[in-house]
Amino acid sequence: MTVFHSRFVGREQGSRLMALVFLAAAWAVLAWPWLSGAVTIPWDAKAQFLPQLQFLAASFAKGESPFWAPYVFSGHPQIADPQSLIFSPPFVLLAWLNPAPSAWAADATLFAMVLISAAALFLWLTDKGWHAAAALLSAIAFAFGAAMAWRIQHVGQVMSLAYLPITLVLLDRALSRQSVLYGLAAGAVAGLLVLGRDQVALLSVYFLISYVIAGWLSGRDRGHAVRRPLAPLTAATIAGLAVIVVPVVLTTLVAAGSNRPSIDFEGAGRGSLHPALFLSMLSPDVFGATGNMSEYWGPPSFRWNDTGLYIAQNMGQMYLGALPAVLLIWGFISGVLWQPGIRVFAIAFVFSIIYALGWYTPVFKLVHATLPGVDLFRRPADAVFLIGFLASVLAGHALNELLSAPAPRLERWQKALLVAVPVAAFVAMFALAYSFDMLDQALPKIVIPAAITLAGAALLYGMSGRPVPAASAVLVVALFMSADLWYSNAPGGATGLPPATYDSLDPHTDNPTLALLKKLTAASANDTRRDRVEIVGFGFHWPNAALTHSLESTLGYNPLRLGIYARATGAGDTVGLPDQKGFSPLFPSYHSRLADLLGLRYIATSVPIDQIDKTLKPGDVMLVAKTADGFVYENPRALPRAMFVSQSVTGDFESILTTGDWPPSDPAKTVVLEQAADSTTRGPGTVRIVSYSNTRIVLGVDSPDGGYAVLNDIWQPWWFATLNGEDVAILKANVLFRAVAVPPGRHTITMTFEPLRGAWVQLTAPKPK
Repeated sequence: MTVFHSRFVGREQGSRLMALVFLAAAWAVLAWPWLSGAVTIPWDAKAQFLPQLQFLAASFAKGESPFWAPYVFSGHPQIADPQSLIFSPPFVLLAWLNPAPSAWAADATLFAMVLISAAALFLWLTDKGWHAAAALLSAIAFAFGAAMAWRIQHVGQVMSLAYLPITLVLLDRALSRQSVLYGLAAGAVAGLLVLGRDQVALLSVYFLISYVIAGWLSGRDRGHAVRRPLAPLTAATIAGLAVIVVPVVLTTLVAAGSNRPSIDFEGAGRGSLHPALFLSMLSPDVFGATGNMSEYWGPPSFRWNDTGLYIAQNMGQMYLGALPAVLLIWGFISGVLWQPGIRVFAIAFVFSIIYALGWYTPVFKLVHATLPGVDLFRRPADAVFLIGFLASVLAGHALNELLSAPAPRLERWQKALLVAVPVAAFVAMFALAYSFDMLDQALPKIVIPAAITLAGAALLYGMSGRPVPAASAVLVVALFMSADLWYSNAPGGATGLPPATYDSLDPHTDNPTLALLKKLTAASANDTRRDRVEIVGFGFHWPNAALTHSLESTLGYNPLRLGIYARATGAGDTVGLPDQKGFSPLFPSYHSRLADLLGLRYIATSVPIDQIDKTLKPGDVMLVAKTADGFVYENPRALPRAMFVSQSVTGDFESILTTGDWPPSDPAKTVVLEQAADSTTRGPGTVRIVSYSNTRIVLGVDSPDGGYAVLNDIWQPWWFATLNGEDVAILKANVLFRAVAVPPGRHTITMTFEPLRGAWVQLTAPKPK
């Protein structure tokens, strides 16, 4: 690749080994609050990803497949869920080695991946001849700046971006050395990047494509430039496709029938980045993002509440350090960031900014309508991850040029602009704080970053235009960047909370509510019953505790859910607050037929249940206990998981979903089917659960006249059944559930979750005319 070679090729770059040691030291210092156990990565890292990891580990420990989880949303296809960590090698390794991974183990694994990625970025840049100090600046800024610091809780997106530098160093080595082996490695790592199946992965792929094209266009002999990299690029393509095809196809199929097959422009626009948040590039906490929600005054917030946006208070933070900020300003004003080679990064940086701004520019509407994949995601502000990566590289390049002899000279107007831009930014912060009556809170968060910026500018001025020993430059960059980010991007309410906050996600917790639910469900379990629970309103991190503690729950926390289940039950993304509990025409109350069919027997709530379900009458549910956390109720009408019914009636499932009106029937004796009902009169039979695991369920059936074995688990097309070893259809029963027609006598029904077979059936099925 001829893109992006440095002026330092053939000159003293400085010791790569020494700089890598400083990088490791900076990583240890900046990650220490988490690695020491003083704080833990909060929010989604615990509410979403830790329970997923714990389920994965528990499945491995029990010798079960993790591809289907029975513990959230009454059953969920984990293998198709981008957030399940099934296709994340670092976390799969952790789950394999540790049957009950702790919050600390999950944090340490993520930070180890950040270190590997930062080291890869450093090696990639020094491979190109960069000064070690410039490459070190980029690596530290990338690893502990912008979204990688402020949105560390979004584990999937952090992992997606972490694979990007690894891909780049392998890809460049593949192309420069004409190496098929490096090509295979680059393709495999790029495949892992894609398997993040998030917006960061999508934007990273588009950047990689642009980078390769720019490299080709920069070659003098383009015909030769196309022929030479053909073998490594072919190898990379083959390896990448081998990694991504199956998971991406599975996710695509499930997403098509999910609660969010696509996101419209308005829905995506609500995740736009407000322009005022770009001030965080110079002052990370000017709006109070590290504090409580009541202290935050940036857009959107209680004080800045007319934006129409729906993003968290930490989503817009882009602080990479004072040195990178000054270097970016100098680099764009001087023109060094528009030089051949680095230009593709500058263009990508500008595009990422426009993309992140979402509906604040007319460009995103066009991009949303035309660029494949964009309409699958709801937050253009996720581009902040790419902004951080690209800005880190651009700032490093600017330092690389600044350390050159002689450094580019500025005209008088450029010098004036170099001063005016940061001054204007800090004045704007002051004016906004004054207008929102937040000056007392904001003033230290303006003045101190301004002083750090001034110190960074003075340091860079002292390094410019004169020879600086490579070792000295490396040392100065390492110390200044580490001290700056240690202070400026320190753990806050959005990035580091006390580990005790997440006691409910400790597999060994003695939390009284969870202990009671486990005791009650264990006591009621028999060969027909596996009672489900619901956990409502205990906090953001509670809904997926069911995965941690193997409690079969009707709810959970996940933005991606089976569409018919969300529609039937009213299940939303989460139920951390009492008012987030949804109802629907088919599930209008805990006293409803669907609640009974789900086997929803125990309901834990943080407030009295009649404040959540105002239609309940005395006796509809019974209070079992009041715990330190809340209340536990029992639904006495909850039906068994496995039932034998002798009759069937026909029902229009779409009409039942829409109106909530069931055909007249007793669910304990009659099953509602979409196809023509069988009116034959039969005697009663029995069914029992012989064995039950994540992806394999065995039922024993005995009846004199035949009938239906009903399993009140969610119907999903990747489940298959055999009757005495012979394939048999799983009927969609009672709108959501499974049934198998059985002849008279004793039989064994085996249901297995087979996603590859199911996907193949879906893909090859004739399309309806």
